[in-house]
Amino acid sequence: MAENKRTVVPTATAEDYLERIYALIKEKGYARVSDIAEALRVSPSTVTRMVQKLDEQELLHYERYRGLSLTEEGERVGRSIHKRHKALEDFLDLLGIHDKETVEQDIEGIEHHLSPKTLLRLTQLVEFFEQNPDLHDRYVAFRKAMDEAEGEDTESV
Repeated sequence: MAENKRTVVPTATAEDYLERIYALIKEKGYARVSDIAEALRVSPSTVTRMVQKLDEQELLHYERYRGLSLTEEGERVGRSIHKRHKALEDFLDLLGIHDKETVEQDIEGIEHHLSPKTLLRLTQLVEFFEQNPDLHDRYVAFRKAMDEAEGEDTESV
């Protein structure tokens, strides 16, 4: 009998949790509810509720008081979200946006709304400028000239 696998499309909030869990596991080897709560600035009970939902959706395995682990699908989704986040960080850095708070705020505002095609093109653009530093330098000079002409403070961005 064929296995009836359902495809779950995580919400933006669920994606944030999976991304954080994935990063914690890669960084520390494990992810605890308290670590997730601290990273996402929510209460442990809020994390527990979401973790239980993600367990029901078979994106992770959760045992109360024992911890959690990502399923194969949960790891795939977490890795994908983490990669998307990194691509956006690199893109904003390329644009000269270096303020950590601004970068995180901007990424959170757009990361759940990019199509795979747009993300691919954005990543290719970053790679293009990385492989052609002379063109990136020309862009930076152009950007600074434009900022100065508009009275923008080029160092605060």
